[in-house]
Amino acid sequence: MPTIAFVSPKGGVGKTTSAFLFATALAKIYEVTVIDADPNHPIQTWATGGNTPPRLTIVSDANEDTIIERIEDAAEKTPFVVVDLEGTASKTVIYAITQADFVVIPTQGSQLDANEASRAIRVVMQSEKMTQKKKPYAVLLTRTSPSVRTRGLSHIQKGLVEAGIPVLQTELNERDAFKAVFAFRQTLDGLDPKEVPNLDKAKMNVLEFAEEVFQRLAAEEGGRKEDEETSAVAGAA
Repeated sequence: MPTIAFVSPKGGVGKTTSAFLFATALAKIYEVTVIDADPNHPIQTWATGGNTPPRLTIVSDANEDTIIERIEDAAEKTPFVVVDLEGTASKTVIYAITQADFVVIPTQGSQLDANEASRAIRVVMQSEKMTQKKKPYAVLLTRTSPSVRTRGLSHIQKGLVEAGIPVLQTELNERDAFKAVFAFRQTLDGLDPKEVPNLDKAKMNVLEFAEEVFQRLAAEEGGRKEDEETSAVAGAA
């Protein structure tokens, strides 16, 4: 079953927020395990509010000695596994990425954040060398304005694309709702639209984000099947 890892060496870029929003969106339909491998355990802390969706399981005891085992166990029990990783290039991060089917690298639209995102990309490349397998990944631009497109952000995005770095078309906007889920320890669906502005737009943003990751996963799975079929044909020839 697909394992999606969220990683960024820089704090404050929305790594945990994007992992949480993605996982809770999936949990409306599928059984999902979130492995909260951030040492601060922000998602586990959120869960103490008592509003964890029925289909969502949170595991928070993963470390460099157990992360692979935790991911494998979760993948046997639920269709999707979402891993929120700490913001350093630790063994836990590297081991988790080796198990991931897709890696999301959240970053804000500044040159400093883009430089930090490149560190995460290098960790993905290390994982590929370790496993001798392609590791699909994409950069997610976060905390962007839904109404104003800055020149700096456009420049960063263009630079990433020209460098051959995959970038999700969907951006995770700066929304009050994305902060409110942690403040009130609720899911987006549990928030009161009278208290949180533009809640419907926040939900649509997350839906579009989740759908694009789904499409990327499906495309990678299709590519792997084609490669396997090609190898089988070549072997039989």
